[in-house]
Amino acid sequence: MRVIILAALLTIVTGFTTTHLPVGRVNVMKGLRAVNPAADLTGKVAFVAGVADSTGYGWAIAKKLADAGATIIVGTWPPVLKIFQIGLRKGDFDADSELSDGSKMEIAKIYPLDAVFDTPEDIPESVATNKRYAGLDGYTISEVAKSVEADYGKIDILVHSLANGPEVTKPLLETSRNGYLAASSASAYSYVSLLQHFAPIMNEGGSTLSLTYIASEKVIPGYGGGMSSAKAQLESDTRTLAYEAGRKHGIRVNTISAGPLKSRAASAIGKEPGQKKTFIEYAIDYSKANSPMAQDLYAEDVGNAGLFLCSDMARAVTGITMYVDNGLNTMGMALDAKSMEEA
Repeated sequence: MRVIILAALLTIVTGFTTTHLPVGRVNVMKGLRAVNPAADLTGKVAFVAGVADSTGYGWAIAKKLADAGATIIVGTWPPVLKIFQIGLRKGDFDADSELSDGSKMEIAKIYPLDAVFDTPEDIPESVATNKRYAGLDGYTISEVAKSVEADYGKIDILVHSLANGPEVTKPLLETSRNGYLAASSASAYSYVSLLQHFAPIMNEGGSTLSLTYIASEKVIPGYGGGMSSAKAQLESDTRTLAYEAGRKHGIRVNTISAGPLKSRAASAIGKEPGQKKTFIEYAIDYSKANSPMAQDLYAEDVGNAGLFLCSDMARAVTGITMYVDNGLNTMGMALDAKSMEEA
């Protein structure tokens, strides 16, 4: 039934009949690209900043872009770069790399990237001499942009999948100035800097995308250290950057407010003393219990939304925050609250 409905919709939207759909083994992405050229990213280059494993939304978006034909290059935080490269060589991520046609996503190149530094002059001695950065150079945003330009010329898609708050486990009332500014630098300003340096090497009609969280506008206890403020900055900057980058470079700027996912980064928040579950486990359980769509949220769901926003299917969409959270953002009352229980 779903195949019939999809075929009918594609016929209505595109004018193609079902005879244009692939026969034999159905390849969903190739079928979609066949009837909707706007979904075809063949020949396009996508730089995804912040990929270091296969558990996060950055990987999921990269995978969907690859499935649509894009060449994938990534930026990885230097301290985890070697671990990521070893994992790729050992095949640790092979199962998570499979595309719709049975092939595996290929990462064409990995660039070391520390997005809290714009230029080499910004790097403090303590970082430059840190053993986790040993043997690496050219990892500031400006240097990576130049390297990408040297390797690929122009790119078409930029994905910001970066966030870090060194004091994320602290309430805002206990957050230091340095901790607060560090969260803003890594999680919000890094997107501004990426656009400053990558927009000039993007083809007109290109797309940029970041990832935000509902804590930008609602109180989420446990998501502290200035991270909620950083996400609010990110969303506000998205709107301003959409105007500025749209007029100056002809590119689109959007962000996805994704629901909770038990990624490596999210799991790092850990447990509070006396709690049975980690912050992200509480967030996932709460979301499923209270969302209009009482179902699990998968990284693939965000990947699909990312593909839409990065493709020409969304050529007229810019400056938005797209919610991919099973509708949790619409709710004003917790359905599983004790006050909702019958006496």
